[in-house]
Amino acid sequence: MTARDDTATVRPATLAWVSQHLETGERIVGTEALHGGLTAEMRRLTIGRPDGGTRDLVLRTFVGAEHAEDWLHREAGALTTLTETGVPAPALVAVDPVAAQCEYPSLLMTHLAGRTVLDDEGVRLRLPVLARHLVSIHALRPVERPRNYVALTTADTVVTPEGADAAAWAAAIDVIRGPVPPWEGRFLHRDFQPGNVLFEVACPSPSGPRITGVVDWAGCSWGPADLDVAHCSTVLALLHGPAWGLRFAEAYEEAGGALAASASERLYWRVRDGLACSEEVRSVVRPWREAGRTDLTARVVQERLDAYVTALMNTLG
Repeated sequence: MTARDDTATVRPATLAWVSQHLETGERIVGTEALHGGLTAEMRRLTIGRPDGGTRDLVLRTFVGAEHAEDWLHREAGALTTLTETGVPAPALVAVDPVAAQCEYPSLLMTHLAGRTVLDDEGVRLRLPVLARHLVSIHALRPVERPRNYVALTTADTVVTPEGADAAAWAAAIDVIRGPVPPWEGRFLHRDFQPGNVLFEVACPSPSGPRITGVVDWAGCSWGPADLDVAHCSTVLALLHGPAWGLRFAEAYEEAGGALAASASERLYWRVRDGLACSEEVRSVVRPWREAGRTDLTARVVQERLDAYVTALMNTLG
């Protein structure tokens, strides 16, 4: 995509704030909207340099988001923690979590090369690569831990899809009525899934596709590894079919990751995430369709979610 020479798309106060954090002689020469985000406006900023060259930054702005301050504090903390860890993530340039200088809460970070890949083709090769990177994230032991995870879905908020296996969903809802299993804390992304992973644009090497970046750290938390694995599993099931969602946990363990000890504990986390997605199917589908997956209608995704939850109950229940 080519950035447009259209700095008017950045609000005046935010434009001034960004300019304060550029190097001497640099200026914004173009902006481009980045698609795919559910909660924030994302723009790539092309920065003109005194030598005639350019570099890119990414501006993340929350407009009317209730939890913007918390999300931006988490993301800024995560990006700072990830510096020089080997996990490919953007570098923090500046953050204004309470809109002290910008019109809305904003974060400025470096731009990473690569692109998200949501196509069915090549998922078999990408799956173990995703698993290995998630294991490396969970292996981090930051000096300052992020706050503990929060899970908002309850048995009363689940939206059972029309035509779903009623018995399977009732049993799944009963699972999350039970107590939270004991867990060992890990550094979590909390939205690790193909839409937040960038792959190298060039042809993959013989060893498989290469990840160039993991983005969107606004939900960074401390909690069980099962949470991140469960979320990526659900998204894979919705994008590519239930079998891929079931396969991801195996790939994670094959990559050296450790999950909950018992089948019932694993089921709790996997089901919790699947049921959480039932509340936001339409909002999840929109960025996927904008990215070219026009086959993923809300109905198709609901059917896949039903099949995935039912498979979980049959496999682990």
